[in-house]
Amino acid sequence: MSCINDLNHLERSLLFAKLSQLAYNNIDEAKKQAKKLGFTTVEFYDKDGAQAYRFMNKTDLVIACRGTEPTQFGDIKADLQALPVLAETVSRVHRGFKKEVDDLWPMVEQDILRKTNFKKELWFCGHSLGAAMATIMSSRAKYNQELNDPIELFTYGSPRVGWPTYCNSLGIIHHRWKNNNDVVTNVPPAIVGYRHHGNENYINAYGKLRSPTGWQRVKDKLRGIWMGLKQGKIDSFSDHSIDEYIKHIETALGE
Repeated sequence: MSCINDLNHLERSLLFAKLSQLAYNNIDEAKKQAKKLGFTTVEFYDKDGAQAYRFMNKTDLVIACRGTEPTQFGDIKADLQALPVLAETVSRVHRGFKKEVDDLWPMVEQDILRKTNFKKELWFCGHSLGAAMATIMSSRAKYNQELNDPIELFTYGSPRVGWPTYCNSLGIIHHRWKNNNDVVTNVPPAIVGYRHHGNENYINAYGKLRSPTGWQRVKDKLRGIWMGLKQGKIDSFSDHSIDEYIKHIETALGE
């Protein structure tokens, strides 16, 4: 791979899904797999359980935030802290997601400044909790005049991150992937003010990239639940796996 900008939308979506998957790995495995994807240098950030990777080549710098690990108390605590608090930029965001970013952002920000010097294109991605973190980080990068504006943000199975005013202020090209009944995409509840940001890429019950609305969307979700039960799976949880996102994007690329 020479340059991310040379890839089409689905190719980029697959690349960032794989990088989001790598964010769950240890540093040695992440370096090994990142090299196969065309990234020659890898940096690991870790502060009080909040974690992310920096993947870099000659033209691009990608920040991939790690998602929720069920064995990490800090991750579970972050997911549960759903009260809205003032964002660094404007309006309000999820308290737990903001806390994770507050822990990591100073070292990520300084590392980007050292490595890019406006010469590399900046991208963000993440899955689950990592998707929420990547959204908030990309917003902070956008408002920091010392950094390149992020080119694009790719998220998979993202929860709702902030209030409408916050989402409307981001000004970032955001490709938000949602797999059928993925439970995490439905929290925190919209009834308490939270909203999604970005252009939704919806994967239906058959694993196809589609855009159903209204009653068609409801029927597709019910179909997904029924198909999951027949396979002995709880669809809301199995749909959240980053492996499922990768599989469906690979299928879309082959069509």
